[in-house]
Amino acid sequence: MMAQQNQGGEKTTLWHRRELSSIAGWVGVLGAFGLWNAGFFRFLFPRVLFEPSGIFRAGFPESLATGEVSTRFVENERVWIVRDEKGVYALLARCTHLGCTPRWLEAEGKFKCPCHGSGFTKEGINFEGPAPTPLRRLRISLDDDGQLLVDKSQEFRSEANEWDLPEAFVHI
Repeated sequence: MMAQQNQGGEKTTLWHRRELSSIAGWVGVLGAFGLWNAGFFRFLFPRVLFEPSGIFRAGFPESLATGEVSTRFVENERVWIVRDEKGVYALLARCTHLGCTPRWLEAEGKFKCPCHGSGFTKEGINFEGPAPTPLRRLRISLDDDGQLLVDKSQEFRSEANEWDLPEAFVHI
Protein backbone atom coordinates (compact mmCIF):
# COMPACT_ATOMS: atom_id res chain seq x y z
CA MET A 1 0.00 0.00 0.00
CA MET A 2 1.05 3.46 -0.65
CA ALA A 3 1.77 5.71 2.27
CA GLN A 4 1.41 9.44 2.04
CA GLN A 5 2.58 12.13 4.33
CA ASN A 6 0.06 14.80 5.40
CA GLN A 7 0.90 18.36 6.39
CA GLY A 8 1.51 17.45 10.00
CA GLY A 9 4.16 14.95 8.98
CA GLU A 10 2.06 11.90 9.88
CA LYS A 11 1.79 9.03 7.48
CA THR A 12 -1.65 7.94 6.32
CA THR A 13 -2.49 5.19 3.92
CA LEU A 14 -5.05 5.11 1.17
CA TRP A 15 -6.90 2.46 3.18
CA HIS A 16 -7.41 4.90 6.09
CA ARG A 17 -8.92 7.49 3.77
CA ARG A 18 -11.38 5.02 2.32
CA GLU A 19 -12.33 3.85 5.79
CA LEU A 20 -12.94 7.41 6.98
CA SER A 21 -15.05 8.33 3.96
CA SER A 22 -17.06 5.12 4.37
CA ILE A 23 -17.71 5.93 8.04
CA ALA A 24 -18.72 9.50 7.12
CA GLY A 25 -21.13 8.15 4.51
CA TRP A 26 -22.77 5.79 7.00
CA VAL A 27 -23.04 8.57 9.60
CA GLY A 28 -24.83 10.71 6.99
CA VAL A 29 -27.23 7.92 6.02
CA LEU A 30 -28.02 7.03 9.65
CA GLY A 31 -28.45 10.72 10.53
CA ALA A 32 -30.94 11.23 7.71
CA PHE A 33 -32.79 8.07 8.76
CA GLY A 34 -32.88 9.31 12.37
CA LEU A 35 -34.30 12.69 11.34
CA TRP A 36 -36.96 10.97 9.23
CA ASN A 37 -37.91 8.74 12.17
CA ALA A 38 -38.09 11.74 14.50
CA GLY A 39 -40.44 13.52 12.08
CA PHE A 40 -42.55 10.40 11.66
CA PHE A 41 -42.98 9.84 15.40
CA ARG A 42 -43.71 13.56 15.91
CA PHE A 43 -46.50 13.16 13.34
CA LEU A 44 -48.00 10.33 15.41
CA PHE A 45 -48.32 12.61 18.45
CA PRO A 46 -49.70 15.92 17.14
CA ARG A 47 -49.89 19.07 19.19
CA VAL A 48 -53.26 19.66 20.76
CA LEU A 49 -54.65 23.14 21.17
CA PHE A 50 -56.35 23.55 24.52
CA GLU A 51 -58.63 26.55 24.48
CA PRO A 52 -60.15 28.06 27.58
CA SER A 53 -63.77 27.36 28.30
CA GLY A 54 -66.29 29.47 26.39
CA ILE A 55 -68.46 29.66 29.50
CA PHE A 56 -68.10 32.59 31.87
CA ARG A 57 -70.02 34.21 34.73
CA ALA A 58 -71.47 37.63 33.99
CA GLY A 59 -72.57 38.59 37.51
CA PHE A 60 -76.04 38.92 38.99
CA PRO A 61 -78.92 40.19 36.83
CA GLU A 62 -79.85 42.68 39.56
CA SER A 63 -76.57 44.52 38.92
CA LEU A 64 -77.89 45.60 35.49
CA ALA A 65 -80.41 48.40 35.22
CA THR A 66 -83.32 48.03 32.80
CA GLY A 67 -82.24 49.39 29.40
CA GLU A 68 -78.54 49.06 30.22
CA VAL A 69 -75.91 47.57 27.90
CA SER A 70 -72.94 46.22 29.86
CA THR A 71 -69.67 46.59 27.97
CA ARG A 72 -67.67 45.02 30.80
CA PHE A 73 -67.03 41.79 28.88
CA VAL A 74 -66.31 43.17 25.39
CA GLU A 75 -62.53 43.32 25.73
CA ASN A 76 -61.93 39.87 27.25
CA GLU A 77 -64.95 37.83 26.11
CA ARG A 78 -66.27 39.85 23.14
CA VAL A 79 -69.78 39.87 24.61
CA TRP A 80 -72.34 42.52 25.58
CA ILE A 81 -74.92 41.81 28.27
CA VAL A 82 -78.20 43.66 27.70
CA ARG A 83 -81.13 44.00 30.07
CA ASP A 84 -84.53 45.16 28.87
CA GLU A 85 -88.07 45.03 30.29
CA LYS A 86 -88.40 41.30 29.57
CA GLY A 87 -85.05 40.08 30.88
CA VAL A 88 -81.38 39.65 29.97
CA TYR A 89 -79.66 38.47 26.80
CA ALA A 90 -76.05 38.26 25.60
CA LEU A 91 -74.92 39.56 22.20
CA LEU A 92 -71.73 38.45 20.48
CA ALA A 93 -69.67 41.56 19.72
CA ARG A 94 -68.82 40.51 16.16
CA CYS A 95 -70.21 42.32 13.14
CA THR A 96 -71.98 39.96 10.75
CA HIS A 97 -70.41 41.72 7.77
CA LEU A 98 -66.69 40.98 8.19
CA GLY A 99 -66.28 40.17 11.88
CA CYS A 100 -65.04 43.49 13.27
CA THR A 101 -65.95 44.43 16.85
CA PRO A 102 -68.65 47.12 16.89
CA ARG A 103 -68.75 49.79 19.60
CA TRP A 104 -71.68 50.59 21.84
CA LEU A 105 -72.62 54.26 21.43
CA GLU A 106 -74.64 55.10 24.54
CA ALA A 107 -75.67 58.58 23.33
CA GLU A 108 -77.10 57.20 20.06
CA GLY A 109 -78.42 53.97 21.58
CA LYS A 110 -76.84 51.73 18.95
CA PHE A 111 -73.90 49.50 18.13
CA LYS A 112 -71.71 50.91 15.35
CA CYS A 113 -69.09 48.93 13.46
CA PRO A 114 -65.93 51.01 12.86
CA CYS A 115 -64.86 48.99 9.80
CA HIS A 116 -67.66 49.62 7.29
CA GLY A 117 -70.33 51.53 9.21
CA SER A 118 -72.87 48.83 9.98
CA GLY A 119 -75.32 49.84 12.68
CA PHE A 120 -77.29 47.62 15.03
CA THR A 121 -80.07 48.42 17.48
CA LYS A 122 -79.80 47.60 21.17
CA GLU A 123 -81.54 44.30 20.38
CA GLY A 124 -78.84 43.50 17.79
CA ILE A 125 -80.93 44.10 14.65
CA ASN A 126 -79.01 45.50 11.69
CA PHE A 127 -80.48 48.72 10.29
CA GLU A 128 -77.66 50.44 8.41
CA GLY A 129 -74.54 49.56 6.51
CA PRO A 130 -73.49 46.35 4.76
CA ALA A 131 -74.12 43.89 7.61
CA PRO A 132 -76.41 41.23 6.08
CA THR A 133 -77.90 39.84 9.31
CA PRO A 134 -78.48 40.83 12.95
CA LEU A 135 -75.90 40.16 15.65
CA ARG A 136 -75.79 36.68 17.17
CA ARG A 137 -77.19 36.03 20.61
CA LEU A 138 -75.41 33.62 22.92
CA ARG A 139 -76.68 30.96 25.27
CA ILE A 140 -77.40 32.52 28.66
CA SER A 141 -78.79 31.00 31.82
CA LEU A 142 -78.88 31.41 35.57
CA ASP A 143 -76.39 29.40 37.61
CA ASP A 144 -77.35 27.72 40.88
CA ASP A 145 -76.07 30.74 42.82
CA GLY A 146 -78.16 33.18 40.75
CA GLN A 147 -75.37 34.53 38.53
CA LEU A 148 -75.70 34.82 34.77
CA LEU A 149 -73.81 32.12 32.89
CA VAL A 150 -72.90 32.89 29.24
CA ASP A 151 -71.86 30.09 26.87
CA LYS A 152 -70.10 31.45 23.78
CA SER A 153 -70.06 28.06 22.08
CA GLN A 154 -73.78 28.23 21.27
CA GLU A 155 -74.98 31.06 19.05
CA PHE A 156 -78.58 31.91 18.16
CA ARG A 157 -79.49 33.64 14.89
CA SER A 158 -82.48 35.91 14.40
CA GLU A 159 -82.96 34.87 10.77
CA ALA A 160 -83.39 31.24 11.93
CA ASN A 161 -86.00 32.33 14.53
CA GLU A 162 -83.71 31.20 17.34
CA TRP A 163 -83.82 34.38 19.43
CA ASP A 164 -87.05 33.26 21.07
CA LEU A 165 -85.60 29.97 22.31
CA PRO A 166 -85.43 29.70 26.13
CA GLU A 167 -81.61 29.34 26.05
CA ALA A 168 -81.18 32.71 24.27
CA PHE A 169 -82.86 34.77 26.97
CA VAL A 170 -83.21 34.90 30.75
CA HIS A 171 -86.63 36.11 31.86
CA ILE A 172 -86.58 38.22 34.99
